[in-house]
Amino acid sequence: MVNGRLTGRRGLMLIGLAAVAGILAGTVAVYVNQSRKGNDATAALVDCSGALEAAKRAGPLATGEVAAFRAADKPDPLTDLSFKGADDGQLSLADFAGKTVLLNLWATWCVPCRAEMPALDRLEAALGGPDFTVVAVNVDVRDAARARAFLDEIGVSRLTFYADPSYRILTDLKKRGLALGLPTTLLVDGKGCRIGVIEGPAAWDSDDAKALVRAAIGQRKLS
Repeated sequence: MVNGRLTGRRGLMLIGLAAVAGILAGTVAVYVNQSRKGNDATAALVDCSGALEAAKRAGPLATGEVAAFRAADKPDPLTDLSFKGADDGQLSLADFAGKTVLLNLWATWCVPCRAEMPALDRLEAALGGPDFTVVAVNVDVRDAARARAFLDEIGVSRLTFYADPSYRILTDLKKRGLALGLPTTLLVDGKGCRIGVIEGPAAWDSDDAKALVRAAIGQRKLS
């Protein structure tokens, strides 16, 4: 009788645990499905067809110094990505509507990032204007002044200083499968939709990079 009671209790416990596991699994499934629906709903509200066309133009030019560029193959609005501007005010990619943006995430402790900054500055000098800009967002969590000083020390003068000390922008991109670490650089169209991404450093002042950006913008002739 004792063994029977214990077996019965164990059976009830197992049934109870199975029920709890089923509830948790159902909750997770609902959460994931709702998240996907939310992303799909956002994509439906933003017309990313222009970005996909730009990705088709830029994709074949992912060679040489920008061979790691991955062109987008589905609508992917990024207008919600936010960071702070030079005056410490809150911005998002939506504030750059109408411009193709090269969004670069960097930190002073990231050696490849530090090496990239002069090249990004030269890219801004070469192509920056009404149709295109480089938005380099520093993600140092403790000392933005140090990051500003670093840019001054190496002679970066064309880039506006942007920062996200919360580190949230990189976390968001990791969740979307668009970043492994730093540096990460995304090419985004004037509606805030992803054209493509490079995870890792690139020579952004190279002819390869300029050709890629020009193709994304739709410029046919070199200036």
